[in-house]
Amino acid sequence: MASSCGGDTARLLACRDGKAAAHLKLASVFVIFITSVVGISLPMMLARIFQGRPAYDKVVLIIKCFAAGVILSTSLVHVLPEAFAALSDCHVASRHPWKDFPFSGLVTLIGVLLALLVDLTASSHVDSHSITPPYTPVGGQEEFPTDPKKSAEFRVETAVLSVSCHDRQGEELVKVKQRLVSQVLEIGIIFHSVIIGVTMGMSQNQCTIRPLIAALSFHQIFEGLGLGGCIAQAGFSFATTTYMCFMFAVTTPMGIVLGMIIFSATGYDDSSANALIMEGLLGSLSSGILIYMALVDLIAVDFFHNKMMASTPFLKKASYIALTLGSISMSILAIWA
Repeated sequence: MASSCGGDTARLLACRDGKAAAHLKLASVFVIFITSVVGISLPMMLARIFQGRPAYDKVVLIIKCFAAGVILSTSLVHVLPEAFAALSDCHVASRHPWKDFPFSGLVTLIGVLLALLVDLTASSHVDSHSITPPYTPVGGQEEFPTDPKKSAEFRVETAVLSVSCHDRQGEELVKVKQRLVSQVLEIGIIFHSVIIGVTMGMSQNQCTIRPLIAALSFHQIFEGLGLGGCIAQAGFSFATTTYMCFMFAVTTPMGIVLGMIIFSATGYDDSSANALIMEGLLGSLSSGILIYMALVDLIAVDFFHNKMMASTPFLKKASYIALTLGSISMSILAIWA
């Protein structure tokens, strides 16, 4: 929502109505909360409906690919251009050091590296605490049967137990990884939601706020579909799932209220230089996190390391179509928000 320095002043003054803007923002708090709840709940309801059926894993995978497309589009089409526009605004770009260096790209890079660092640290922690069966030396008369028939049976049982233990450990590591991805993803989305909410809450332009309410409602639905698809696959407990859904649903409304408080306390609106700098930096950081999560932890993992997708060509095509539809759906919303 970067301001324009050479725009139509008369129209801008006509649109600046603090009382009307406040009424619209209060209404938007409830509308955006409800649409956020609907968006994030829908993938989990679908996953629960299909749970226990043969198609369950395939449905969850397709939902997750649609979600990956939504998140990738959010980062590249919504968040990053808005952050770049905020730091390129004439109120900011005319000042040092903002006019001397492309800070939006730098902070996006920092976001990518930060997400990678979290990923590496968490993966190392999981690997170091993974349960491995204790080593038991085999070869003594007491442990290893001397009879050839019993010896063969012993080897088969040992091999089966080893494979079973390895499979269980592998499934547990995958679940831990999926939970980590969902949590880091929510952090990136919450950054983005706070920026949207605070910027809208500080705005006094009713002509901007009115169409934004509808656009952000659809925006929250699709973003909720993206995050909800990842949470559904991660298999969190009911309490954790409820908490993550609640945090997503209230972040943008809380951001709007916070923006209204900031404006009433400081007089800063969404066109002030300090507000634009904060919007640009947080948006760039959020964009970097979301780009990394979408490409590395969602798309690459599912399309290149998923055994079910590798063994089913039709599922790979359906997943790619879902990814494309998610990207297109979220990109279209950039026309309005």
